[in-house]
Amino acid sequence: QVQLVESGGGLVQTGGSLRLSCVVSGSPFSFNAMGWYRQAPGKQRELVARERSAGITDYADSVKGRFTISRDNAKNTVYLQMNSLNAEDTAVYYCVGWRERVYWGQGTQVTVSS
Repeated sequence: QVQLVESGGGLVQTGGSLRLSCVVSGSPFSFNAMGWYRQAPGKQRELVARERSAGITDYADSVKGRFTISRDNAKNTVYLQMNSLNAEDTAVYYCVGWRERVYWGQGTQVTVSS
């Protein structure tokens, strides 16, 4: 049974940084792509960052230059480094893996205070 477990969320001030982690268990780390979505209150869930095969990365325009997605295959872990956070980044962040279906983590709350 595949599980994706996020951690690293919390409360941070505007301009601060957080690093989210997503540990994948229950399966060889062989997803076609891994990424992060977020959902803010009253808004639709949106793709924040994704790493596809061959290390190709995609970012939402709103986070380009501030967020970085990375993987550590030895640790079966995906990271999202978030810098220069602002109030618009406040959301629940979900780890996602694409394989024969889409796998979701349970989410971790990020709150940016002014």
